Amino acid sequence: MATSRYAYTAIIRGRSRLATSLNANRIYQAAVAGSLPYSTILLKENQRLDHIAGEVYGSSTLWWVIAAASGVGWGLQLPPGTILRVPRNLNEVMSLIR
Repeated sequence: MATSRYAYTAIIRGRSRLATSLNANRIYQAAVAGSLPYSTILLKENQRLDHIAGEVYGSSTLWWVIAAASGVGWGLQLPPGTILRVPRNLNEVMSLIR
């Protein structure tokens, strides 16, 4: 049986899950409202959200933060030319979902 690459990802803090649709909506709304500072990235050929998260945050498992802020759903592979919002401070992201 194959194991998911995210099987050992620490997505649970206390008893709540971080990567949920409710939290994704909170992150997206904060980014759109301007209360969550972010940088923009124009996605290039062969780039994926988990690769960008690994470069920016030091952990590819935080790809969902970029997806949530960008409002792109949960897919890792997006077409080139997609504009992504990459939150600058993970502490601010986590403060939105506690």
